[in-house]
Amino acid sequence: MADTTAALERARTAYRSGDWEAAREGFATARGGAPATGEDLRALASCEWWLGRQEAGLLHLEAAFRALTDEGADMAAAEAALVVALVRLTRGELTVGKAWVRRARRILADLPDGRGHAYEVYLTESMDLDDTGEMWRPESVARMRQLAEELRVPAVSALSSVVAGMHAIRAGRTAEGFAHLDEAMLCVVSDELEAEWAGDVLCTTIHVCHELADFRRMADWTRAAEAWCASRGADVVYAGVCRVHRLELQSAGGEWDAAEAALQRVCDDLASDHPWVAGEGWHQLGEIRRLRGDATGARDAYAQARALGVDPAPGEALLVLAEGDAERAAAMITASLSQRDRMGRVRLLRPAIEIALATGRREDAERLLDELRTDADAFASDGFQAWAAHAQGMMLVRSGDTDAAIARLQVALELFRAVRQPWEQANVLCWLASAHERRGEVVVAASLRDQAAAIFERLGAPPVVVTTGSAAVADGGPLTAREREIVALVARGRSNRQIATELYISEKTVSRHLANVYLKLDVGSRTAAAAWWHEHGARRGR
Repeated sequence: MADTTAALERARTAYRSGDWEAAREGFATARGGAPATGEDLRALASCEWWLGRQEAGLLHLEAAFRALTDEGADMAAAEAALVVALVRLTRGELTVGKAWVRRARRILADLPDGRGHAYEVYLTESMDLDDTGEMWRPESVARMRQLAEELRVPAVSALSSVVAGMHAIRAGRTAEGFAHLDEAMLCVVSDELEAEWAGDVLCTTIHVCHELADFRRMADWTRAAEAWCASRGADVVYAGVCRVHRLELQSAGGEWDAAEAALQRVCDDLASDHPWVAGEGWHQLGEIRRLRGDATGARDAYAQARALGVDPAPGEALLVLAEGDAERAAAMITASLSQRDRMGRVRLLRPAIEIALATGRREDAERLLDELRTDADAFASDGFQAWAAHAQGMMLVRSGDTDAAIARLQVALELFRAVRQPWEQANVLCWLASAHERRGEVVVAASLRDQAAAIFERLGAPPVVVTTGSAAVADGGPLTAREREIVALVARGRSNRQIATELYISEKTVSRHLANVYLKLDVGSRTAAAAWWHEHGARRGR
C-alpha cells in the first residue's frame, strides 16, 4: 500500500508539472491499489489525451465518471460525462455522444450553477445538439455571460468568450467577434482550460479564421497553437490538428509541393480521432490537385473528404465545370449553397457566379454577386472583399465594360498580393489580360499573361482559361499562324511538351498560346479546340 501511495503522489506531482508520460505510468501503477480517486482517473485520462492515445483516454474518462459518481462528486462526474460527449461527438459518434450529454444534463439538473453547466451550454451551441438548426444563439450568449460573472472561473470565462465571439461574427460584427475569440485563445495558450476544451476552442477559432479568409489571423493563432503544443511534447494530439491548419496556409501561399506531400499523411493519422479536421485536409489536398490539373487525384481526395463528413464544395463543382458539364456543376453548387448558413455561403459565391456565367444564367450571377458584395462589406474580411472584386470584374469583362472591369480586378489583385496567394494573383492577371485585350491593348495583355504564366509555371499549374463569349469565327479564322500551328498539333493528340519540342519553343509559350486560343474560340478545353480545328481550321490549312 505504501508503494502504491508513493507512486500516486509521484504521479500527481508529474501531472501538475506537465510530465504526461511519467504521470501516466504512475497513475496506471497506482490504479491497481485502493488510493486512486476519481480525480486521479480523470488526470490519467488527460495524460493519455495529451500523449495522443485517445482510445485509452476515453476508457479512463468513463472509469473516472463511474468513480466520481460513486464518490458523490456529482459536478465532477457531470464534467467528465461532458468531456466523453465532446470526444465522441468530434469523432462523429453522434448517438453515443448525445447519450452522454443527456446523462450529464440529468446530473446537472439537480445541482447549483457550476462549471459543468457552462460546458453543457458550450457543447450544445457548438454542435447544435438541440437540433434547432441554429448555432451560437443569443440566449446562450446571455446564459454564458451570467455563468461567467457568477462563477469567476477562467475556463468558464473563456468558453463564454467563444460563444459571444461566434455569435457576433455570424451576425456580421466581425471585429467584436474576433476580440472575444482572441481573448479565449489567450486562455488556451495560458493553460486556463482543460485539454479537451482547449483543443475545441483552438479548432473553432482557427477554423472561423479560415472560413472568413482571414489568413493573417489564422497564421498568428496557428503559430501560437503550435508553440503551445510543442511545449507539451511532440506526440500531443493537437500537433496533428495544427499541422493541417499550417498546411492549409502553405497551400494558400503556393507551397504546394510540401503541402501535397504532407497532407495525405496527416489526414490519415487524424481520420479516426478528428474526422472533421481530416476531412478539411482532404478537401485542401483536392484543391491543390485540381489546380494542378490532376483531375483523378482531386476526385479521390474530394471523395475522402465527403466520407469524413466534409462537403468538397466548391472544388468538386469547379472540377465538373472544367470537364465541360456546366449544368451538373450548377446543380452541385446550388445544392451546396442550400446547405450553408450565411457566412458559410460566402466561400461558394464566387465559384457559383463563374458557373452561372458558364451556363448563361446572367440574372442568377447578378443575384449571387449582390449577395457576395453585401456580405463582403458586412463581415469586413479582406478575403471576402478580394473575392467580391474579382467576381465583379469577371461580370464586367463579360458585359464589355472593360474600364470598370480593370478597376475592380486591380483591387482584387492588390488584395490577393497582400495575403500572398499566388494562384489567385495569376487567376486575376488572366482576367486583366482579357480586359485589356478587349480594349485592343495587346502589348499590355501579353505582359499580364506572361506574369500569370510565370506564376503558373512555378506552381506547376495549367493556365486559367478566360472565355468572354466575344470571339467569332471569320472566314480567315480568328487565330494567328502560330496559334493555328499549335491547335492543329493539339488536334493530332500532341501534348504540350511534344508541341514545344516540334516547334522549338518552350512549354510555357505553348501554354500561353493555348490560353489565347481558348479565349478566341470561346472554348474551355483541348478537346473543344481540337473539335473546332476539325470543323473549321483544317479546311484552311496551316
